[in-house]
Amino acid sequence: MNKNYFVHETSFVDQNVIIGDDTKIWHFSHIQNGAKIGSNCTFGQNVNVGINVIIGNFCKVQNNVSIYKGVELEDFMFCGPSMVFTNIERPRSEFPQNKSEDYEKTLIGKSVTIGANATIICGITIGKYAFIGAGSVITKDIPDFALVVGNPGVVVGWVNRYGDKLSFDENGVSICPNSNEKYHLLNNQVKLVDE
Repeated sequence: MNKNYFVHETSFVDQNVIIGDDTKIWHFSHIQNGAKIGSNCTFGQNVNVGINVIIGNFCKVQNNVSIYKGVELEDFMFCGPSMVFTNIERPRSEFPQNKSEDYEKTLIGKSVTIGANATIICGITIGKYAFIGAGSVITKDIPDFALVVGNPGVVVGWVNRYGDKLSFDENGVSICPNSNEKYHLLNNQVKLVDE
């Protein structure tokens, strides 16, 4: 079988895994059975990708991250070092929950950034281009373009596609100085105009 991706010799890739072209999996990582990983992704040292996890294209997963069953990452997603996903709402070692229906679905939207040491509680959706600050604990759904910090995480502002903070005028409009893209804030939701 001809593979067009790189796996460091210290890492393990189980059977029945799909990995896209030009993806790189570095030291001491494990890609588990049934995982589907897109092209041009990078996985740092000591990364675990769980059973049947789906990861889009151009994602970057930094060192010491585990992506558990039930988590899905869309394209261009960034996981900072040692950030944490969960997949069971009330885990108990005494009462194992290891059936598919026990795992909560967590969806991380396109181009989301999750900072180092942040924790994502299972069963939520983080909207596209959201920016989660380092060390934040996310316990509920996050809207598109939101800037979130704290424990529990709260929306403290809004960012554009590049991660720059947006400032809105009295009409709820913000123009990106780099791209001239227009953003509109209405009812605590940000939309990219003409998207």
